[in-house]
Amino acid sequence: MLIFVAVTATNDLDLNLLAVFLRVVETGSFTAAGAALRIPKSSASRAVQRLEETLGVRLLQRTTRRLKLTEAGQRYLAEVRGPLSRITEASSEVADMGREPRGVVRVSTAPPVGDNVMTDLFVAFTRENPRIRVELVVTSRRVNLVEENIDLAIRAGRLDDSSLVARKVAVGELGLYAAPSYLKERGTPRQLAALAGHDAVVYNRGGASSWRLHGPRGVERVDVEGRLVADDLGTVRQLAIAGAGIALLPDMLVHADIERGALARVLPRYGLRGEPVHLVSVPLRHVPVRVKLLRDFLLREIPRRLAGTPCAIDQAQAQAEASAA
Repeated sequence: MLIFVAVTATNDLDLNLLAVFLRVVETGSFTAAGAALRIPKSSASRAVQRLEETLGVRLLQRTTRRLKLTEAGQRYLAEVRGPLSRITEASSEVADMGREPRGVVRVSTAPPVGDNVMTDLFVAFTRENPRIRVELVVTSRRVNLVEENIDLAIRAGRLDDSSLVARKVAVGELGLYAAPSYLKERGTPRQLAALAGHDAVVYNRGGASSWRLHGPRGVERVDVEGRLVADDLGTVRQLAIAGAGIALLPDMLVHADIERGALARVLPRYGLRGEPVHLVSVPLRHVPVRVKLLRDFLLREIPRRLAGTPCAIDQAQAQAEASAA
């Protein structure tokens, strides 16, 4: 039978070491644990080593490829995870009482969303909460929320990780857009078939394409051809703004462009239903106040900001989910 903590060792046990040990186990590496706790990898490794020395047993089996709990480590983890979690939650709740929310919230967004929809919302939030710092991780890749210490992520499309908490804030819609300068020169198409006589800015890897659009008569297909092709929606948007032709773009991406007159909607009765947009987070029993404030702000303000646009927003559902969280 294993005895983990001697009576003399109990008085010297540093709960910070235990917190590091738990984060190492949760993330699977000293590097990821260090990033999550904002300490160097070497400090995370030394903390676990000191904990093992205090207890007098090996908790982790270290190899060049991965970390594995020893039998003693498994037993110890099962016993201390619950109590330490409750201590952490209680400490956070007490610290938040009567204090202006402060600290860092890390948010991951994709470049099109970060460039055009969210920017002014983050500015507004930090003005309302001057002691909260928002760190934006703007990238096209799918980040690991735990390993990269991300509090919130804005994701469009299918969600692969079912362990995350996801709240829908919008449903992406695509419409036809062109610059007023292009429409003045080439005319505004009034019929879907008229697109064949116009230049298209095509989002794909070939010189020709077809668009399947929802309209008054259901789904219709129209062949388009463009002299300018790009595999990046941000580039397609810029080309459309420059007057290169008509583009099929997400409404969320061009919201600001419509407001300032850089783009105009073409054939507004036609469009394409896109992917849902979710606000994603790691499930926590106690969500820090700073994270909760930004989460609820985005759940409320993203639908409100997009409320006058062609984008179809399920505002009632988003607000209901925010209230229930």
